[in-house]
Amino acid sequence: MLYLASDHRGFALKEKTKTYLARKNIAYKDVGAFSYNATDDYPDYAEALAHEILASTGGRGIALCGSGAGMSIALNKFDGIRAGLVQGPRMAQSQKQDDNINVLVLPAEFVSEADALESIDRFLSASFKIDPRYQKRLDKIQEIEKTN
Repeated sequence: MLYLASDHRGFALKEKTKTYLARKNIAYKDVGAFSYNATDDYPDYAEALAHEILASTGGRGIALCGSGAGMSIALNKFDGIRAGLVQGPRMAQSQKQDDNINVLVLPAEFVSEADALESIDRFLSASFKIDPRYQKRLDKIQEIEKTN
């Protein structure tokens, strides 16, 4: 399942993303924000997104906030979440292939709608490279998660 989350700064782009995904018949679940609220806080939605992904098998997410930094920081506090902040399609594809990100973080105020949607396509269609060097790096990250 694909899960979506945003704060107020990412809300408009998330709504456009939902329309785009529906047009492509891609199932998703929106975990918030459900309406624009200028005083909401991204950690609340990052937490909701992380819990949904971690409770599912093979779950993936798209998170949107103003710069993308806040969502990335909050999401990467969860063991098992690999959130990558992306500013364009090539980054999305590369981070999925090389780092096996399971959350695409988009900086709504720094990426065009076209680049955001193409980044989503690349994230959803790319696969993690089955290569020992990439797997070794992920294994090291998992060890860090266990010990810190």
